[in-house]
Amino acid sequence: MRVVVAEDSVLLREGIVRLLIEAGHEVVAAVGDGPALVEAIAAHTPDVAVVDVRMPPSHTDEGLRAAVQARRSAPGTKVLVLSQYVELAYADELLADGRGGVGYLLKDAVVDVDGFLDALARVGSGATVLDPQVIAQLMLRGRRDPVRTLTPREREVLELMAQGYSNTAIGRALVIGDGAVEKHIGNIFTKLDLAPDADQHRRVLAVLAYLRS
Repeated sequence: MRVVVAEDSVLLREGIVRLLIEAGHEVVAAVGDGPALVEAIAAHTPDVAVVDVRMPPSHTDEGLRAAVQARRSAPGTKVLVLSQYVELAYADELLADGRGGVGYLLKDAVVDVDGFLDALARVGSGATVLDPQVIAQLMLRGRRDPVRTLTPREREVLELMAQGYSNTAIGRALVIGDGAVEKHIGNIFTKLDLAPDADQHRRVLAVLAYLRS
């Protein structure tokens, strides 16, 4: 894939670039701040952008805001966000547009090279991929919603959906057949009152409901 990397730490940025090149990807731009990220995406239209949340000047959420801006300007932009901590500001907006192609990983996940590259590939294919620790921390908000009506198995399926797994991959992880996976997902959509629509859009909405539960 053609990739833009946005990371203000030169050492980490160069490490990610080298990792991507060794994995066969083309890094079309490597930048160190939010405005440069938006410009690089507009100029290169990459398959996916790898973005650090905290970048200059304030080192708070500039990367996340730039990612949101890039997806508004270029709706097909796919983004894999890396963060030392879970940043709630703008995260809902990044995840909630229903287009998929979004990932949110804690930086510790980059240490797992295969897991990082797998997440990148899934985001590039249009999936929504969330680090399990991100899911756990976002769930601490504890908002009351219909997710509480899901059975334990349905919650397991939904958690794997949040991590970007396909139906087949969910079946392998839970050792159940494709038909059972489809039935559980159908039950999830019904209990969350998600009317028939494009499946990917409903999957994203179901994941957001889970994160807010």
